[in-house]
Amino acid sequence: MKIARIRNASRLETYALISEDGKRLITRHEIEDQTGIPIPIGIKEFMFRGWLEEVKKHQEKLRYSHLVDDIELLVPLPNPPKIICLAFNYYDHAKDAGLTPSDEPVIFMKPRTTLNPPHSNIICPSFVQRLDYEAEIAAIIGKDTKNVSLDESKNSIFGYMIMHDVSARDIQFKDKQFTRAKGIDTFAPCGPWITTKDEIYDPQDLEIITKVNGEIRQKSSSGNMVLPIHKIVSSLSSVITMEEGDIISTGTPAGVAMSMKDPKYLKDGDIVEISIQGLGTIRNKVVFR
Repeated sequence: MKIARIRNASRLETYALISEDGKRLITRHEIEDQTGIPIPIGIKEFMFRGWLEEVKKHQEKLRYSHLVDDIELLVPLPNPPKIICLAFNYYDHAKDAGLTPSDEPVIFMKPRTTLNPPHSNIICPSFVQRLDYEAEIAAIIGKDTKNVSLDESKNSIFGYMIMHDVSARDIQFKDKQFTRAKGIDTFAPCGPWITTKDEIYDPQDLEIITKVNGEIRQKSSSGNMVLPIHKIVSSLSSVITMEEGDIISTGTPAGVAMSMKDPKYLKDGDIVEISIQGLGTIRNKVVFR
């Protein structure tokens, strides 16, 4: 199923289930009315405490009566414990950067304040000169996990969403590390919703497309990952306790601006659209301030 946080016309925040085609939704109150299940107010409790599984038993009763276009989509998962990101986890991206991929996750962290709704503006400080895009698949951890085996790691994943790992390359090159360059407020647009893992037959066979002002910049597949998602979860759990609600962003494929001979960095007013097969599309405008 697809679960979204939304704000309606009355400015009230709640959550909703999204139809299979991504065009219609049913709100929390309507789910209660149509199924008779007293589901919780908080989206995390709904997802991680078994309530979603109860609702799934009554799917045939659900009527998706609202248009997604008529509401505001919010960040799907508020206040995650951690946002862990992988660097150079695609063979083509590593090759473009002249690097040999590691056989273990090379990670950095983004603060929660980077999270940005799927259609909101990316606000970039005016001093940034080289703003770049990175389309990524993010895995949502569904339960606390430590020292999990490769086979068992799939049971730790609740679902997936799109993550845009916006990057200030000039800061990255100056600092020689990633945190400040990728940790600026609004530098992680995500969503448009969380798709549960049962809807994704193979997370290592998803098409990834990034467009800037309609021009395709990235076109690849999650099959090009160096470390597949289940391996990432297993490896990370040997050193970090994965907590319920953690976000793991799994790296970006080739096509980013910094790897071009004539880099096309993002400018004020640019529109970045990221589509990932089975996960939907996010679309954000770049605003320099």
